[in-house]
Amino acid sequence: MPKALLSVSDKTGLEEFARGLHNLNWSLLASGGTAKVLQQAGIPVTEIADYTGSPEVLGGRVKTLHPAVHAGLLARSTPEDLAEIQSRGWDYIDLVAVNLYPFEQTIARANVTFEDAIENIDIGGVTLIRAAAKNHARVTLVCDPADYPAVLAELQHGSISMETRQRLALKGFAMTARYDQSISTWLGKTIHPQAEEPFTISVYPIQSLRYGENPHQSAWVYGYNPDDGPLGGRLLQGKPLSYNNLLDLDAAWKAAVSFDGPTICIVKHLSPCGIASAKKLSEAYQAALVSDPVSAYGGVIASTRPIDAETALLMKDLFVECIAAPGFLPAALEILAKKKNCRLLEMPDLTIEPDYELRSITRGLLRQTIDRGDPAEAEWKVVSKRTPTDEEWQSLRFAWKAVQHAKSNAIVFGKGTATMGIGSGQPNRIDSVHIAAQRASERAKGAVMASDAFFPFPDCVEAAAGYGITAVAHPGGSLRDAESLAAADAANMAMVITGVRHFRH
Repeated sequence: MPKALLSVSDKTGLEEFARGLHNLNWSLLASGGTAKVLQQAGIPVTEIADYTGSPEVLGGRVKTLHPAVHAGLLARSTPEDLAEIQSRGWDYIDLVAVNLYPFEQTIARANVTFEDAIENIDIGGVTLIRAAAKNHARVTLVCDPADYPAVLAELQHGSISMETRQRLALKGFAMTARYDQSISTWLGKTIHPQAEEPFTISVYPIQSLRYGENPHQSAWVYGYNPDDGPLGGRLLQGKPLSYNNLLDLDAAWKAAVSFDGPTICIVKHLSPCGIASAKKLSEAYQAALVSDPVSAYGGVIASTRPIDAETALLMKDLFVECIAAPGFLPAALEILAKKKNCRLLEMPDLTIEPDYELRSITRGLLRQTIDRGDPAEAEWKVVSKRTPTDEEWQSLRFAWKAVQHAKSNAIVFGKGTATMGIGSGQPNRIDSVHIAAQRASERAKGAVMASDAFFPFPDCVEAAAGYGITAVAHPGGSLRDAESLAAADAANMAMVITGVRHFRH
């Protein structure tokens, strides 16, 4: 009779899984707390302490750490190994269902004590995972309750395949690696709170990409959690996302979710070409599109609200590579289904995680916190003779947030809660002004201008005045700030110094 050992902290799905094993004529072993749950459910089970002849000790710190358990797990499928363990009165253990004390959840609690954190460092569970994963040639490891149904389904058709055992073993080693890293990071910060500890991350392969930025480059996409989808989302329609799709969607999503209310961001080649907020999503889409309809062709779209039928209808005539949104209403899905080459990515929520971003450089990485806008202590100062009107203030604040997501040198012309034109990614700032003006055309008149960094010369302000810009926001800090201010005053433009730079290289 095959034997399974169950020792779980997370009891999700435990009863159904154990009952399924019992119905398939498996013999069940379980540690104290797990055994009690199964006994209360009327499922036959033998406690580990009875099987090993050794009671739990040290208040439960030692439960499954016994040769009878680990020899049963590590014994190979050979007559010699089987004879050796049976000579001691033990047997093979063929399956282990185990998960770990919730260490990460514990340390995330407010005011957690050092002692509580230490007691939530799992020892026996990690050892069970490693032993079962090491001997996956014979033993099935189930360390994630989400895998219970699939494992039972395979057993109902015979036995667990080697492919499945390998996949589950890999998941186990990934789990213990991440678990140990979280402990190491927490303990390092606790002991040396001011020290910069070695930085390690665990990532999990999501899929092989068809190619990278170009067809001759190979590529993969990874996630921070096992079984993650691309960007943490779920692809509802279309071909798998490409390397460039993922970069563009990431930029569009980060830009869109930085705004409140229904917002649309359109990105092409990693640069926003239109961002707008409105009371209705359809209105936000129309305003974002008119910012640069030429560049929007073949771009990607991110929305902070589920796509509705009205918005989907407006999108039907535009060639769009991908759309990311918190959801898609049924009528919108029906409309967008006709755009067979358009990928639809359902995003789980509006958050951006983690709080840092990484970029690779030759023989190393750069790590920085994510730019989430002006720090709380930032203060804007009106430096011009004229103070912005209420309408200009609204436009300046929107344009200032939008310019943070454009590639430096970045210039945004904005009006109300929409971009009129965006110039970005140029080696000099004056070219970005001209590009933004070209995109905005006549809509530049009466708009405002935001610049992600200071103006090195007054030419940008002078050019903006000629295009009809009425107010400007920039960080300040140039040796020639006074010249730019004089140009603004000469044109009766309002000028605001934000004191914060927002480069995005």
